[in-house]
This record gives sequence, structure tokens and C-alpha cells, in this order.
Amino acid sequence: MSAWVVRPAQPGDLDALQRMARQSLTGVTSLPDDRASLERRLAQSSCSFASAVTFPGEEEYLFVLEDLSSGALLGCSGLQANCGFAQPFYSFRHEVFIHASPAQGIKHKVHALALCHDLGGNTLLKGFHIDANLQDATAAQLISRARLLFVASQPQRFATQLVAEMVGCTDEQGHSPFWDALGSHFFGLDYAAAEALGAFQERTYLAELLPHYPIYVPLLPESAQEVMGQVHPKARRPYEILLAEGFAGERYIDVYDAGPTLEAETAQIRSIAGSLVTQARIAPRASSADAPAWLVCNEGSSAFRALTVHANWLPGRPLTLSPAEADALQLGEGDSLRLVRL
Repeated sequence: MSAWVVRPAQPGDLDALQRMARQSLTGVTSLPDDRASLERRLAQSSCSFASAVTFPGEEEYLFVLEDLSSGALLGCSGLQANCGFAQPFYSFRHEVFIHASPAQGIKHKVHALALCHDLGGNTLLKGFHIDANLQDATAAQLISRARLLFVASQPQRFATQLVAEMVGCTDEQGHSPFWDALGSHFFGLDYAAAEALGAFQERTYLAELLPHYPIYVPLLPESAQEVMGQVHPKARRPYEILLAEGFAGERYIDVYDAGPTLEAETAQIRSIAGSLVTQARIAPRASSADAPAWLVCNEGSSAFRALTVHANWLPGRPLTLSPAEADALQLGEGDSLRLVRL
């Protein structure tokens, strides 16, 4: 049986979430190390899971990864139903301008960045964290992909496109070469302070402070150009999981650290397009690590649960769960479930 289960975060998870926030990379502003802010996010998440939703609005959903044997929380991830609902969602968009002089026989393509809010209205994947000892375990896939199964089970709650901002590169002192070259000149703040500002305030100030004219990339220092679209080494695991799901990021970067913003059509994401619905059959069984691994969830909202199951399952048949697995998933005999290959 799986060692972990994914479930909606609860108010009692506050201490564990704050511990995860302290361990998170600078730049993961959706998991701030601030107790009052985390309390608000837990309350908003609980309300979102409990609400009867017919279209994506201001809802935010926070999931946690729980160790089934100890009850310890080892990871979290989130979804913002509509990242442009309450305020603009700003990014830098890659542009190419042609500068030409026919008389001189000169023609150049010049790379530029333009501040935009093109991605507003999409569903945002956010707040990923996993215990360092589980980075390469199936637990990392479980906490990342379980939320995608939730999207598949509750499509009315989410947009037709999903996006994810990946943390960009910083140096050993936590400085962002991109921010130092660009944003710091308009904000008068270092990278960590600017990211903290974004965690606690609406981001309308970005349009007020950042330049509205195209930023010509060749004029930036090479250190800033080199990190554009690059992922922080400690964020590679969630990045690789999303790439395997069909996400791609070539046109947009984060305004703070130039990390790539990934995009995918919701209906084309692997865990959504490839997931199937069947019924639960509960019976004693010996789980075999040699059997295929499945990511399995119930189709509830507030009662959502997901875990991994090793089973020789064939489409069109019920999935046999042990009593312990069924209990962890809060499923009864004949209840509907959704699954996809791990």
C-alpha cells in the first residue's frame, strides 16, 4: 500500500505548513513564512473545497501530502482557479523585433521583453513543496499530479488552460541576476524583499513600477541573459514532472527572477486526458510492487483523497482495493474513482 495520501489542507495543518514555508525556496511566494497569511490561505482553501462552483473564480485549493503511518505532513501543492480574477497576473512576454535599414543592407532580429497580463484567467499551479528526502520518490509525483486528477474530476472549477511559474536561478547568496539587472532599478529592493512584497500585496504595483516599454534583452548584462527561462536547480523535480505532463514554457518568464512560466491546455494534460473512471471493489489482496503503479483518487471535493496503488487493472473492470486502501481513499464498495498510470 502507498505510504502517503494527498488530501485537502485543514486548519490543524498550520504548524506543518509554516515549517514547509521556512524550508521553501525564495520565490515560492504562494507559501509565505507568515502565520497570519497561511491561516487566511487555509481558510480560503477550506471554503473553496466546500463551495458549489460552476465556473472558475477566486477559489484557491491547497493540498497536503500526509504520511499514512505517522500522520506527518511531508509536502503540499496548490491550485488557483483563476489567476486573473481578483488582480492582473503579470509576466514578461518574449518578443522579437526586426530592425532593418535597406539602404545599408542591414537587418537584425532583436530579442525584447514586454510586460503583459496575457495569462490572466488561466488556472495556476502553485505552492509546490516536498520533503528533501522525497524529491526522487513517487511522493513527488503524487503531490504534484493528484491536483491534476482533482481538475479532471471537477472540471467546472477550472479554466481551459493551466499555467505554472517555476522558480528561477539565484546565486549562492540568494541574489537573482535578472532582478539585480532589471527590477531592482525600478523598485529599490533586493530580490528577497521584492518577492516578499509580492507574497503579501496585490501585484498591481508591478504595472505601476516596471517599465511599459519593451526591454531590449541585448542591453541586459550577460549574467541576466543567461538565467532567462532557466529553472533553479532545487526546482528541477516539479519542473520535470510538469514537462512529462505536457507542459511547455517558451514565451513567458517571471518578472522577478526570469524563471519559465509553463503552459498547457487542460484537456491535453497527461493525467487529465489519460485518466479513467471505474468503480471500487474492496477485498483482501496482496499488493505487489511488480504490478503497475496507479495514481488513484476518489471524486469528492472536501473529501478528496489520492494515493498510489500497485494493481493489475484492466479498463472496464472495477479496481480491487484492500480495506486499508479503501479506507485511506474514503471509498466504499462500488463507489466511483479515477485513476491514471503513475
